[in-house]
Amino acid sequence: MASSSAKSLLSSTHFASFHRSSDFNSNSNSPVLPFLQSSISTSSVSLRSSNLIPIRSVLKTVESSELDARSSDLVDPTFPNDRSTILVAEKLGEAGLKLLRSFGNVDCAYDLSPEELCAKISSCDALIVRSGTKVNRQVFEAAKGRLKVVGRAGVGIDNVDLQAATEFGCLVVNAPTANTIAAAEHGIALLTAMARNVAQADASMKAGKWERSKYVGVSLVGKTLAVMGFGKVGSEMARRAKGLGMQVIAHDPYTPVDRARAIGVELVSFNQAISTADFISLHMPLTPTTTKLFNDDTFGLMKKGARLINVGRGGLIDEDALIKALDNGVVSQAALDVFVEEPPPQDSKLVQHKNVTVTPHLGASTKEAQEGVAIEIAEAVVGALNGELSATAVNAPMVAPEVLTELAPYVILAEKLGRLAVQLVGGGKGIKSIKVVYRSGRAPDDLDTRLLRAMITKGIIEPISDSRINLVNADFTAKQKGLRISEERVLVDAPPEFPVESIQILVSNVESKFGSAVSETGEVAMEGKVKYGVPHLTRVGWFDVDVSLEGNLILCRQVDQPGMIGRVGNILGENNVNVNFMSVGRTVRKKRAIMAIGVDEVPTKDTLAKIGQVAAVEEFVFLNL
Repeated sequence: MASSSAKSLLSSTHFASFHRSSDFNSNSNSPVLPFLQSSISTSSVSLRSSNLIPIRSVLKTVESSELDARSSDLVDPTFPNDRSTILVAEKLGEAGLKLLRSFGNVDCAYDLSPEELCAKISSCDALIVRSGTKVNRQVFEAAKGRLKVVGRAGVGIDNVDLQAATEFGCLVVNAPTANTIAAAEHGIALLTAMARNVAQADASMKAGKWERSKYVGVSLVGKTLAVMGFGKVGSEMARRAKGLGMQVIAHDPYTPVDRARAIGVELVSFNQAISTADFISLHMPLTPTTTKLFNDDTFGLMKKGARLINVGRGGLIDEDALIKALDNGVVSQAALDVFVEEPPPQDSKLVQHKNVTVTPHLGASTKEAQEGVAIEIAEAVVGALNGELSATAVNAPMVAPEVLTELAPYVILAEKLGRLAVQLVGGGKGIKSIKVVYRSGRAPDDLDTRLLRAMITKGIIEPISDSRINLVNADFTAKQKGLRISEERVLVDAPPEFPVESIQILVSNVESKFGSAVSETGEVAMEGKVKYGVPHLTRVGWFDVDVSLEGNLILCRQVDQPGMIGRVGNILGENNVNVNFMSVGRTVRKKRAIMAIGVDEVPTKDTLAKIGQVAAVEEFVFLNL
């Protein structure tokens, strides 16, 4: 297993920034799933038990990650099979409306004011919207418990209050796949139009000019395209680029290598992708770790004269940095369909730049895609009203509060361990297979680990993805991303009133950013316990530690000698970083030790560099929890 040294860790800026986790839940500071948070905390909402979907009816057992939406054990009696009322608040394709009408009473009422929507919603079982309708807490309160499902005809769900939806026992589903082909086709359209200066030449001719020599383009055959994010749209973009004779590489730490190879694409590291490509197409999710990922530093690593295409998320690009890169020739052209602010200002320098081709967020704007979205969301809403489990559910049904109260601290521990795992793994391969070991004083049959497994999956996937992981979609999403999770339950001599004694995560077939996290068996290993209601990290690799998993964490491997705690502590203190917890574990006296330091703030690069310069520090890693 390879390990990064203290000095080299700081040079892996781009890979680290792609994985660096931060506060993933924009609606809360609590690291708990939305449906957990609402149950664990005191809520003013009174939820009838008849509105709760039992935990055992939500996911199948760990032995099977296949989700059968038609399975009879997923039908909930609170969702009646008689004709339901479905409010369609924004325009929807006729094919979707036809499907809805075959199931229930459809009320198409467009351009409703917030007051009008609240007035109508109490007589509706389902609501379908696009991006223009705000489904906030007031809407759920006005529904008085009748609203069972909200369908978002599209991908983004920023206009739906997920926390409120879950508190009121309302499922939220979206339509994430129907736009795939349309977005990929638009990416290819922008790529070819940019390469041959189609937009500029068109404007020139309409201005009465004939400038053949001014608009000489470049050929695509033999050029290298880097697809950044190899999900549905990215992979379809790659297929089409291959058909144009391009060499295609991709960066996505969670795509199986064999899936990319099947269409002739090589998976490479972030730095290799951006430094070797002639064309770069962005298909990453927009998360706190990828926001403005393409900035001055990233553009500085690109091949001079590279061309950039973005039909994904506007916020991936630092637009001011892109303007500078265009002006100095580092980026020769850009073709953009999405922007940080939409619509962008009329005087936008980026939109007006002579080397930029722009379209007004047309990625999904084909007749076929709009019909596909209509059918996809209609099927999801009808299925939800029938009590069936939708693979596109973005929140989860409520579960019994007493179960959540018991598991609450272990849920947080599980997610934190998942976040540690994804940050400790290096080498660009991503996590493909993990083993989770639960030690408990309860018999295996008395310990339902599906919720804990969902949280581990959440911790691993959410920091580097726009996927929202919950009890409903955890196994489905893990399988979709090629993540295999096996579980082992070990009976130990521990009080049975506590559900779990410890949780251990073992990640196999990966390299580690922190060599000391590799166990005797060659796996990246970490273990945690709940002490006094607070999650603690108790073991890293073969070293015992004892540190509260609150705030951020620095792990240092050092020569075991006097004064090390003081030296590192002084560096942090001099740079206004508060230490909230510190623990040292060692194997043999005066040999090597692991120092685990909990800090409240995120240290600067300079502060971390100073720690790495301490002679006795052999390696370290900063982990944002």
